[in-house]
Amino acid sequence: MISIDLAGKTAVVTGGGQGLGRATATLLHAAGANVAITFFRDADGANERIAAETAAELGDGVIAIEGDVRNRNSIATMFESVAEKFGAVDIVINNAAILRDKSFKKMNDADWEAVIGTNLTGAFNVSKEAAVRLADGGRIVNMASISGSLGFFGQANYSAAKAGVVGLTKVLSKELAKRQITVNAVAPGVALTEMGKSIPESARAEMLKQIPLGRFGEPEEVANAILFLCSPLADYITGQTIHVNGGWFGQ
Repeated sequence: MISIDLAGKTAVVTGGGQGLGRATATLLHAAGANVAITFFRDADGANERIAAETAAELGDGVIAIEGDVRNRNSIATMFESVAEKFGAVDIVINNAAILRDKSFKKMNDADWEAVIGTNLTGAFNVSKEAAVRLADGGRIVNMASISGSLGFFGQANYSAAKAGVVGLTKVLSKELAKRQITVNAVAPGVALTEMGKSIPESARAEMLKQIPLGRFGEPEEVANAILFLCSPLADYITGQTIHVNGGWFGQ
């Protein structure tokens, strides 16, 4: 029997308090890794509360820590705090993302900049700070999306950001290879997270018709692919985007 053992490893999961981030943090911790779940402070403190609740539920070896992916200084401070708590960082999951869906005609500058700033520039900021801190042989896994490949109505900002994440992944995989750091992306279809469930029912019904397996994904099914990429089983895989979408789209 083959098992994945990440004991002694430390992982950072941005936006890991809920959705795909939470599922990923849960699996990495179950495999033995210490996990830092990042959040940014919003006006009502909801992000911090959600991250803290997730960390408390997962138990020993999991912390919630402030880290705004839009701010390099915030991310640098976050990594320093994680290193003080757990030692060297081995795994980074760029999961933090937001939606601001509108048709291109109605999308304003703020909608565009907010999504690009979090979903793409955020991945750049975290990877930039991670690269000088990751242990040799470390892992970076970026969260892409089927939207970055197909382009969905009302998601000019989100689709562009996620397509950019794929390009960023390819470049970083080459530039970090000399240290045996692998960089890959996972591109989910629609998973039944809080974000997935926010899609209007009529739109989800049309999407479902296009999925050969006939159902939407579960968060854990996306997290399984991420766990694999973080494991020794994926030592020779880098620069790739793994599509997890029930057959909806493939390269």
